[in-house]
Formats: sequence, structure tokens, C-alpha cells
Amino acid sequence: MLDHFDLIAAIYDRLIGPPDTSRLQKLLKLPTAGWLLDGGGGTGRGSSGLRPLVGNIAVSDVSLRMLRQTRAKDQWPACAHVECLPFADQTFDRVLVVDALHHFRDQRQAIVDLLRVLKPAGRLVIEEPDLNHKGVKLLALAEKMLMMRSHFQPPRAIRDMIASCGYPAAIEHDGHFTAWIVADKLE
Repeated sequence: MLDHFDLIAAIYDRLIGPPDTSRLQKLLKLPTAGWLLDGGGGTGRGSSGLRPLVGNIAVSDVSLRMLRQTRAKDQWPACAHVECLPFADQTFDRVLVVDALHHFRDQRQAIVDLLRVLKPAGRLVIEEPDLNHKGVKLLALAEKMLMMRSHFQPPRAIRDMIASCGYPAAIEHDGHFTAWIVADKLE
């Protein structure tokens, strides 16, 4: 059964556009010669601009149609739910989730697994629309009406999910509709 991401895969990058690569570079503390995981990364749009700054990028997503586009961006696709990643513990130096956490079925379990695959001294960055803004509340309502099963969380709730796993996290805002939740894996 096709879902909405399978249906828009061919035009997704043009429809959504790239994230703020310079901000992600700072938040992820790039460059690094290691591996970056783009969790729920679809076409790899969120991480493709970071390609010159990391050794390798893996993109995990459940939509094969979205993942087909990652090869052209020199990324490694992995068809998987983020809640159960097919990677060994401590595989990645950086983990990134761009505008996708609200689509995960079990967000807390996804965070647990993202932290599991992150190496010690690694960094997790989650970029999400900030549910504290009215425009994002309207977006959340629209996605519910489109039966997308999205579940938006305020940044504080995301930070608290990470903290419940034993890792303190910080929240950054852009003054508009986006928040970044950043955590370092110190052990």
C-alpha cells in the first residue's frame, strides 16, 4: 500500500526545499570524517548539503520511492523504521532527523534507537516544526486532516524524551517556526 510519501517522492525535494545547511553544520559540529545517519531522511534532502563535510551518509526511511533518490546524492539508503534501525550499536558519529520525528510511530523508541546507534562523543540533532507557534498548529491540523498520522511535539517534550534516556539536550529556536533539539552522547 502506498502512503503519501511514496506518492510525492518524485517531487519531494522541489516541493519542500533544503534545510539551512550552515545551521546544521554548526549544530552537528561538522566537518567530521565519520558516518552521519539521516533518520527518517526520505530522499536525503536534509543531509545532502552536508555531504562535503562528512565521510559517509546513511539515510534510513520506510519509503523505498523516497530512498531511491539517495544514491544520486552519494548516500547509502536503508529501508527501515527508525524505531528499529538495522545498524550495530555505536555506528554513527552524528545523527540527524530533519522534519520527520512527528511522522514516527513511537517517537520515544525512535530516540532510544537513534541514541543506540550513536557513538560516544557523537551528537544527535533533531529539527522539528515548533508546535508552540500557531502556524505549526495549523500544519499539524492539516496533516491530521490528510490522515498522515503525524504527532507533533513541542520542543520541550522532545528534549525531555532525550533526557529520559540519560542525555541532557538543549533547544535552539530560529525565531520563526523551527526548533532544533541537540544532545551529545558523552559516555
